[in-house]
Formats: sequence, structure tokens, C-alpha cells
Amino acid sequence: MATITLKLNNTNHTIEADPKMPLLWAIRDVVGLTGTKYGCGIAQCGACTVHLDGKPVRSCSIPVAVAANKNVTTIEGVSSDNSNPVQQAWILEQVPQCGYCQSGQIMAATALLKSNANPSDKEIDTAMQGHICRCGTYPRIRKAIKTAAQLMAKK
Repeated sequence: MATITLKLNNTNHTIEADPKMPLLWAIRDVVGLTGTKYGCGIAQCGACTVHLDGKPVRSCSIPVAVAANKNVTTIEGVSSDNSNPVQQAWILEQVPQCGYCQSGQIMAATALLKSNANPSDKEIDTAMQGHICRCGTYPRIRKAIKTAAQLMAKK
């Protein structure tokens, strides 16, 4: 066990954990933020995506020690009231069906739009590659990303 400081959504959390523990378990089980989901455990589905220093990563495969003293943003840190344009677009376009993968999808879309304010379909597909939606809502996800880009452009 080690003492590790995680900066989650701009709040420091000092935890006792095995340095090899996946960041996902520290976020969910130790800190108690359950918006980030466990999907596959092998970084293949994207349900556990968070931002580590602004970049989307799969938290199931990142040791908690790697995230120590870095900025980690979870779905809870995107906004507490769904005011983020990506979240607004997800609601407007009625993206979720079962909703399980959506926090990871939103985290990937948020990172994409931060680096590319007006992505093409190909750029969206590339950025969202590897984010599996068992319900097949990919057309709505792409539409929501385009809607979010439009909402962001209006601000």
C-alpha cells in the first residue's frame, strides 16, 4: 500500500492504495465517483474513459500511481448540471439507449471537440474508434458531436 494523491475534477483526494491498482477502481471504489463505468477491464471498450492531463485514457488499464499528482477529469467533472455542450447535445439528440457506455463516449467526444471544434465524419469516427456501444447508437453519437460543435460555436 502507498499514499497517493489523486486530483479528481480539481479536488485532491489522498488515498491508500496499491500503486498498481487500476485508476478506475480508485475512482469508483475508493473515492466513490461511480459515473466512470467498468466495461471490459482490458482497455478495449471505452466505458472507463477519463481525461488524464486533458487526454482521454482508459482508466481500467492505468495504474493509480501513474495518475498521481496529475489532473484527472471524470464524467462528474464535465459538469454537474449537464450544462456542457456535449452533454446538452447528448440530451437533444437522445443518444443513450441503455446508457452504459455513454460516460466514456462523452469523455471521448469532449476531448475531440477541445482539440477540433468542427470535426468531419472521418475525424469523429477516428476519435471515437474503440468506444463500443452495444446498442448501436453510433449514428446518434456522431449527430450529437456535430450538434455539440454547433452549440460550442454559438458561445
